[in-house]
Amino acid sequence: MSWNPSLEPGCPDAAHLDQIETLIIPRAHDLGGFEVRRALPAPKRQMVGPFIFFDQAGPAEFITGKGVDVRPHPHIGLATVTYLYRGEFQHRDSLGSNQTILPGAVNWMVAGRGVTHSERTSEETRRRPHALYGIQTWVALPEDQEDAAPSFEHHARETLPEFEDGGVALRLILGRAYGETAPASVFSDTFYADVTLAPGARLPLPDDHEDRGLYVVEGSVTIAGQMFDAGRMMVFRPGDRITVAAGEQGARLMALGGATLSGPRYVWWNFVSSSREKIRAAKEDWRRGVWGEGLFDLPPDDRAEFIPLP
Repeated sequence: MSWNPSLEPGCPDAAHLDQIETLIIPRAHDLGGFEVRRALPAPKRQMVGPFIFFDQAGPAEFITGKGVDVRPHPHIGLATVTYLYRGEFQHRDSLGSNQTILPGAVNWMVAGRGVTHSERTSEETRRRPHALYGIQTWVALPEDQEDAAPSFEHHARETLPEFEDGGVALRLILGRAYGETAPASVFSDTFYADVTLAPGARLPLPDDHEDRGLYVVEGSVTIAGQMFDAGRMMVFRPGDRITVAAGEQGARLMALGGATLSGPRYVWWNFVSSSREKIRAAKEDWRRGVWGEGLFDLPPDDRAEFIPLP
């Protein structure tokens, strides 16, 4: 039997009982004019399938000369996916990758035993006013992949499966759903999709995944007669057939889930692992800062600064 990822199993109220196992209201963080809303991990839910971190970044507007500078920082035991609606990021990592991510494309970085990366607004974009709006997620790796060699994949928008039908437009970002498979190399059963619904349009969630969640990015949806506005994540009971309907203004959603992992994960700063000892070793390696001799190095073309250990 798979592990149940509810940290504190609870009973939703009667209006949600037949459909929704957990309702998550993200916590907002102001990063100096740039707001982030974190839905995972939550007090009653660490993960949805393998997804252990889910942040909505923005929407934010920047004046000429300004932008985002996330200095080089480390990861272990996870894979990251950055997915943008507006704007761009320049990704650099210790593997030597230097890739600009644009709206609708996927940067898929597997940390494995250890990787370092930075995310910055490019100099070209800083020359004019610009916006940034997107979702960043972490996917926890199965135990037998936590010590794998790090890797990086970029998949342009046109390589991702898409379909439109009955007011539903869907792009599959990761994994498999609706008879399609996305190109990124995932390590466990996973699905992750960007969905736009016209007013009143209906979307059935895939019923062949163990764990399923839905995050309302824009607009609203109705589930079992109850309306949920933007900034809400719902996690559904395994096996239930779920259909959501868009509200009067339509909706944009992120659908996510997959197989639950074999057990919980420890999370400290940017590290995820099934082992506390691996996290202690990663902390010590980053604190020492002996680049290229242990778990971590700095990106070859972004070595002037880094985020120190908290």
